[in-house]
Amino acid sequence: MTMFLDMKTVMILIVLGHLFSVLLISAYWRTQTKDHILSRFLLAKCTQGFAWMLIVVRNGVPDVYTMSIANSLLFIGFALETVAMLKLQQAFHRSTKMLYAALILGAIVGYHLVIIFNNHENIRIAAASIGTALFMVVPAYLMIRSKAASYIMKIMGLLYISTIVSLIGRAIVALLSDQTIGMFTPGMYQTFSFLALFLIMFIGNIGFVLLLKEQVDQELVRLANYDDLTGVLNRRTFVSLSKQVIAEHAKKQKHLSLVLFDIDHFKKINDTYGHHIGDRALQQLAKHIGSQLRGTDSFSRYGGDEFAILLPGANESEADRLVESFRQTTMQIHIPGMTSSLSISLGVVTLIPNEQTKLEALYKVCDRALYDAKDNGRNGAARIQATLLG
Repeated sequence: MTMFLDMKTVMILIVLGHLFSVLLISAYWRTQTKDHILSRFLLAKCTQGFAWMLIVVRNGVPDVYTMSIANSLLFIGFALETVAMLKLQQAFHRSTKMLYAALILGAIVGYHLVIIFNNHENIRIAAASIGTALFMVVPAYLMIRSKAASYIMKIMGLLYISTIVSLIGRAIVALLSDQTIGMFTPGMYQTFSFLALFLIMFIGNIGFVLLLKEQVDQELVRLANYDDLTGVLNRRTFVSLSKQVIAEHAKKQKHLSLVLFDIDHFKKINDTYGHHIGDRALQQLAKHIGSQLRGTDSFSRYGGDEFAILLPGANESEADRLVESFRQTTMQIHIPGMTSSLSISLGVVTLIPNEQTKLEALYKVCDRALYDAKDNGRNGAARIQATLLG
């Protein structure tokens, strides 16, 4: 029983694999907003599929022409595919763009120098394998080394490394072989080559779809949990998290503080400078306040220009220190297009919750404190004692 594979059949399967990928991605692409990452990947699959088809149907055409065109297209196709992967990781910058332009040019020129000066199939195979492997080094490294990489990305990175190793092994075998290796001649080398080629196609197709789905899932989570304008938690998510924190602190009998604040004379800002300036003020304020919070704090846009902050473990003195820092530093925020300075009014309540403590009651008391701060002339904070809860 032989383990050797018919390479022509294998090539046809690879062509069909790319063709089905193009059809499925095209069907999805037509129903979605035309995403440039998906478009780039679709172009990569089309380019690779056409290149493999040229290799399969090259009968009657001199190898020097078919292999020149086919391998040039393969280099371009693999480069486009890895660029799409990098874009999914948000790692395709100007320097990376220049690197990949140099890699494409180097791979194509290097391959054609082999054709011109030492046109042996073994050397051509080695040059093509090394050129293809180089395109995968950057995404493989980033997928494994990035602290923000998900489990899917890390697994993808390991698969990319195994593919790089397979391609380098393919190049070494081709260079060290005493016999001329033919692409369509059955043998151990051809079996090894098929596995490398199949792995490339598998990783490229399945991996891209998984990473794209992961990105879409993350965006859905962001839209579901965060305010679209300011990037802080939305009200629904804040309420859910706060109820959990209150219950935990009730069991542990630990302090927590709730802070409500809004921008003084926000309607006047919108009327004077326009709503786009008002939106910018909300964004800058949220970014500014968020940078001062602790890792355990929850920060939400509660509605309009009103924000809420839950400070777990914060007693009165700790809460007052943070609140005064918020108030003082807010006046230093500069909003482009706005001549007046920002100020905020804040309401604060601190307590050790019990099993009967409800967020709704805590909010009502804190809201009264916020109105007290406004009645006291704004640009200040007011506190109501927790004994008034209920």
